[in-house]
Amino acid sequence: MFKFVDEYRDKDLCRRLAEGIIGISKKPFTIMEVCGGHTMSIRKNGIHKLIGSNIKLVSGPGCPVCVTSQKDIDKAIALARLNNVVVCTFGDMVDVPGTSVTLAEVKAEKGNVRVVYSVQDVLSFAKNEPDKHFVFIGIGFETTAPTIAAAIMQAKAEKIKNFSVLALNKTMPAALKAVLEDKDAKINALISPGHVSTITGTGIYKFIVDDLRISCCVAGFEPADILRAIYLLAELRENNKVSLINAYERAVKENGNEKAKYIMYEVFDSADAEWRGFGVIPASGLRIRKEFADLDAEKIFKIDVGASKEIKGCICGDILRGIKEPKNCKLFGQKCTPMKPQGACMVSSEGTCAAWYKYGE
Repeated sequence: MFKFVDEYRDKDLCRRLAEGIIGISKKPFTIMEVCGGHTMSIRKNGIHKLIGSNIKLVSGPGCPVCVTSQKDIDKAIALARLNNVVVCTFGDMVDVPGTSVTLAEVKAEKGNVRVVYSVQDVLSFAKNEPDKHFVFIGIGFETTAPTIAAAIMQAKAEKIKNFSVLALNKTMPAALKAVLEDKDAKINALISPGHVSTITGTGIYKFIVDDLRISCCVAGFEPADILRAIYLLAELRENNKVSLINAYERAVKENGNEKAKYIMYEVFDSADAEWRGFGVIPASGLRIRKEFADLDAEKIFKIDVGASKEIKGCICGDILRGIKEPKNCKLFGQKCTPMKPQGACMVSSEGTCAAWYKYGE
């Protein structure tokens, strides 16, 4: 392993890896890069153009903003319209279209919305402004869930009564199973998410190899990381082998971060969750345990959003399932741009449509 990030961006190394991929890859196959961070890096560095015509890269459901369902976006908007309630969220979420408006538009209408960098920011607000109730919109996968869980534990211990979480966090295994079992997707291998794997470890992908007979390679986010992962998957494919490979050894261990996982499951239970593009996936979400019910926004507030509707023509759900690409969308680059996004995949900094728009096909 290298010591410095520049070594993972070395042009000669990347060229050799790309040439190796082209040289070894004789059978056409499709690799899904699950994480939105991988999608951005692939597009930014033109990796999809370097690896020859036999390998197709498609994006998966690894963008936490993108997979948040329309109904859950509408819940956040409904909370922001309540008196003395302040909704706090990461920046990408404010521009995701709900059924009728965005959180940004609610804020412009003098709604109570604040953009934060961390859940700890929200705890600080709650301590300093006791006359308001602060709701943190908890999105993300196993990567962010432990920090949210730790904040809930802290609020409980410090008896902070005007803080709660709308728990929308999701977990990867069940969603990946749904993707890979979709007959329309036809995925032959996975580049597994690096950040998630630092928490979970590599074991969560074992069932994909053992039961579904699909190879997985955990990868980092630099160009050489991704090219190495593609090479290793191509090598397995050509040798008719299926395996689980950790190619992000500098950050990911087999068992992940045990302390983070302990904290996460002290606060959360596994639960069914609704994903954009998939509907409800059993046991793919995290629900706040009853011991912390006084910090669960769904328990504290009556949130009634009625019937939620997607924007007509948006195919973000199909893109997240790996069965379509941004170029298949009639809205892409026309009615749907980063300045006026029609779907979550154009909003998020990890969204597939945002990556295609920024860096080109």
